[in-house]
Amino acid sequence: MTDELYMQRCLEIAEMGIGNVSPNPMVGCVIVHEDTIIAEGYHRKFGEAHAEVNAVNAAFADYPEEAATLLRNSTVYVNLEPCAHFGKTPPCADLLVMIGVKKVVIGNTDPFSDVDGKGIEKLKAAGIQVIHGILEDKCTELNRRFFTRVIEQRPYIILKWAETANRYFAPKNVLQEWISGPLAKKLVHKWRTEEDAILIGKQTAICDNPQLTAREWEGKNPIRIVIDKNLQVPAGYNVFNNVSKTIVFNEAKTVIDQNIHNIQMEDMQYYLPQKIAYQLYLMDIHSVIIEGGANLLSQFIAAGLWDEARVFRSATSWDEGIQAPDIQGIITDQVNVGMDHLSVYKNSKQL
Repeated sequence: MTDELYMQRCLEIAEMGIGNVSPNPMVGCVIVHEDTIIAEGYHRKFGEAHAEVNAVNAAFADYPEEAATLLRNSTVYVNLEPCAHFGKTPPCADLLVMIGVKKVVIGNTDPFSDVDGKGIEKLKAAGIQVIHGILEDKCTELNRRFFTRVIEQRPYIILKWAETANRYFAPKNVLQEWISGPLAKKLVHKWRTEEDAILIGKQTAICDNPQLTAREWEGKNPIRIVIDKNLQVPAGYNVFNNVSKTIVFNEAKTVIDQNIHNIQMEDMQYYLPQKIAYQLYLMDIHSVIIEGGANLLSQFIAAGLWDEARVFRSATSWDEGIQAPDIQGIITDQVNVGMDHLSVYKNSKQL
């Protein structure tokens, strides 16, 4: 076994925390003694124990008499630098120093200012051998939401839409008409469980009356965000039910009524994507899926404020409709989802 293989295992178990640890990063920890994995752990939920703590606890649970000795002669693999500060939980670097592991192998250093090399410094000061930069690109990709929020001071922004074979986004009338198939819908609901929030414009809310939930996939519902400058979406619509928190960006008022948060913005006709991105950053929302309408999606594209775009194209053509947004980026994945074709783009400016 190699450092890369053990780090790959860290990434596999770290990803099990997706959708549950935000705004924290996803972290996995693997403890190896004489080329044998003796314990694993990952960060399961925001506010709860970190990966290193769970892995150490697992070692003591499986080897109650031998754990202390085994750990002193073990190598700890972790995809992100152990924290060095008191947050919701005590510093993980202190834990590794206390139990006296001989070596720590790290994927990414942590860009968060309260860590950023300080965890590595603590380990080295205690005489622990430290190696970092193992599978660094893969580790960064896993925690791209976290890194975007810390470094760019905005959420990770995913654009998502479906278009017909001849690139229509929606019908010209106000009636809802599905473009993608049932399997694509299920996949979208899975995606919703993985991100903090989902955002739509007023017209989409009125025309489609969507629920914006993850009802076809097990997991949490995202925070729903509606752009409604003059508060025109009827109060009885689905986005205002009590299954999830709803934020309405508007120009009229800032009022919180149970799970409905009206947040006032000024001059929404100017720099709207930038204002939304910054406001979501301030609200500790570190990822958002933008699902429409076409004008809102196009505004984010024009502003260059997007990281990833997931576009379904159906085999169906329409005679007329609203033109789909024009996206230019690097295609990183293409796959058939039922009868639809999914293309995933990355913003080249963000790479």
